Amino acid sequence: MRGQIAIVYNEPSASRYSMTAEDRAVFGVLEAVDAVKRAATGLGYEAVTVPLAMPPEAAGQRLAALRVDLVFNLFEGFTGYPETEAFVPELLAELGIPYTGCDAATLKLALNKPDFKRMLRAAGIPTADFELVTPETLSGFSLGFPCIVKPAAEDASHGITADSVVRDFASLERQVKAVCEHYGGRALVEKFLGGREFNVTVMGNTTCEVLPISEIEYRLPPELPPVLSFEAKWSPESTYYRGTQVICPAVLSSGERESISRTALRVYELAGCRGYARVDMRFDASGIPNVLELNPNPDISPDAGAARQARACGLDYTRFIEKIIDLALERRYGHPHPSHGGGRQVSAHADPARHARVQDI
Repeated sequence: MRGQIAIVYNEPSASRYSMTAEDRAVFGVLEAVDAVKRAATGLGYEAVTVPLAMPPEAAGQRLAALRVDLVFNLFEGFTGYPETEAFVPELLAELGIPYTGCDAATLKLALNKPDFKRMLRAAGIPTADFELVTPETLSGFSLGFPCIVKPAAEDASHGITADSVVRDFASLERQVKAVCEHYGGRALVEKFLGGREFNVTVMGNTTCEVLPISEIEYRLPPELPPVLSFEAKWSPESTYYRGTQVICPAVLSSGERESISRTALRVYELAGCRGYARVDMRFDASGIPNVLELNPNPDISPDAGAARQARACGLDYTRFIEKIIDLALERRYGHPHPSHGGGRQVSAHADPARHARVQDI
């Protein structure tokens, strides 16, 4: 046996997302939990699953009682409270228990989208113009149209619908009111970029690698704006789901690939990412990649974008999970633990482009 691993995750339950029919995403973590457990067991680990639920005090006691070599962190925040995503790595750091993925500071930064975008701007990394608004402050709105209205602190495309892209003030007012009512407080309004959309997974600690780039390709009716809506990810019966596909690896010129990869690495380093993270971006009118979001500890279900990109460079799912584990142990010991022998190197080469569904990006 190679050691003991606890797979820690948020126990799904009914939440405020039920009000917007978005609770499917809450239960999506279970697929990743099962897949990671199978992979870890296949690698020779003794793997146990540890679901966490409110209150935080009880969850903290469960973590403190763990006697394992490593926590595989799939925790996305207590159900309905995405701002608590950093709870697990924060506590594990205090307890001295090694864990996979990014640390608490990076998770907090990525979830605070306005602060993240300000950091990008300060570093000279392109990102769309934006304003943080409420229904009461809309009178001072000056961004112009078209623009896209998002929750200021959500992930998994919560709050993103066909109505999110607005082209006049009346539509903007309605959408800002809806977002603030359902997702709390303020709405992030960005200039809408209509160019090609990409996401790229980066893996590593001090030495980092960019996995093959994925392009999100939209084949939608003209009345639907090309956005990665909640339906596109989670509703197989929807037009968005059927009309949104992934091409991995993306068909790009060498210059485009270099520009996207360089941007992803800069974001990864700037945000202090460790282990693995995904950077989403779109071309602007000049063909310059603009960062949309950073997703530390993205979905790693077998059909998700990160796993798909790993397959495109020769890592099957079990070896992908092994690499994530080895990166976590490297952080603890300065190198992969002697009993592990290290993961297989990610190849810089990719298979020919192939199409895939988008539900778990």
